[in-house]
Amino acid sequence: MAQKKKKPSDNVAAQNRKARHNYAIEDNFEAGLMLFGSEVKSLRAGHGSITESYAAEQDGELYLLNSYIPEYAAASHANHEPRRPRKLLLHKREIGRLMAAVNRKGMSLVPLKIYFNARGIAKVDLGLGRGKDKRDKRADTKDRDWKRDKSRLMRDKG
Repeated sequence: MAQKKKKPSDNVAAQNRKARHNYAIEDNFEAGLMLFGSEVKSLRAGHGSITESYAAEQDGELYLLNSYIPEYAAASHANHEPRRPRKLLLHKREIGRLMAAVNRKGMSLVPLKIYFNARGIAKVDLGLGRGKDKRDKRADTKDRDWKRDKSRLMRDKG
């Protein structure tokens, strides 16, 4: 009997739901993440938060800063620090392109979700986006409400 493959959305460990509300995401990048074993166990258990985190350059490398992965209770004395900087694994070419966009165009690197791929490796979905101001957020809410009302009207009429 063949085993069903899991969808990537089933393996989401942490998600930043407000990122698309606060930022206009223009491009997505998948990056590897250097984690300790206790961090992986904690993420697999569904703990962790990336709502206030961001990616920044330090010494020519990208790091995920301010992400929260709580200590794993069953780990021994070799537990991890919950808010430590975690190195993102990208090619140098990609890092250069991302840093050029951040420095030149005033964009931000925002983590959208942390998930486990089909091979069980932790990945971060990074969004390259520009921050929205209040009027942009209001316009998006207005458009979303109108689309919802329009679909209700079409459903009821048709």
